[in-house]
Amino acid sequence: MTEFSNNTIDTLQLPQYQDAELNPIHPLYMKVVWANLGLTFGAIAVAAGALFYFVEELTQYWGYATIAYAVLLVVSMLVQLINYRNKGYAFREHDVIYRSGAISVTTTIIPYNRIQHVAEHEGVVSRWLGLSSIGVFTAGGTGSDIVIPGLEKVHAAAVKQLIADKIDKSTGDKQQGEDLYTRAVTAAEDDNVDNHAHEA
Repeated sequence: MTEFSNNTIDTLQLPQYQDAELNPIHPLYMKVVWANLGLTFGAIAVAAGALFYFVEELTQYWGYATIAYAVLLVVSMLVQLINYRNKGYAFREHDVIYRSGAISVTTTIIPYNRIQHVAEHEGVVSRWLGLSSIGVFTAGGTGSDIVIPGLEKVHAAAVKQLIADKIDKSTGDKQQGEDLYTRAVTAAEDDNVDNHAHEA
């Protein structure tokens, strides 16, 4: 009989995920960020211009609106730049690590055995630059999902294949475990039936 133990684990001695070296996002990804930011603020500028043109009562606030627009644009650019520099990812033997965020930095670690599927996505600008994004989806809901942007297409395809292979292996191991459990239960039930038969 195996002796039961429930020893305390020294959490300070556990491997730290911070020790993992994260890969940066491809530098070309910033062009995607600037393009999206330009489209957003361009649309805002057109809408604001049309509003001030057709509503004469708002003309006196033109200067304030311009200052607010400029400040918002600069702040948004700074946030996006910090967010880009904070982004990083790593594919380890048993899990995926992804870090992102500007004001609040979030590090997500997803074991391969929790991943349900993986998808590759290309936006218009990303496709033109030769970049792709990899989406990793788990059974835990959207709060557990990650999207790693700014990967070269060749790299993204290799990553997608890596994760798909890990999913297949995990599914196979799980199925094998379930089969072993089923066979063990069946054998136990057969033994029980035989014992009852002998007793009778």
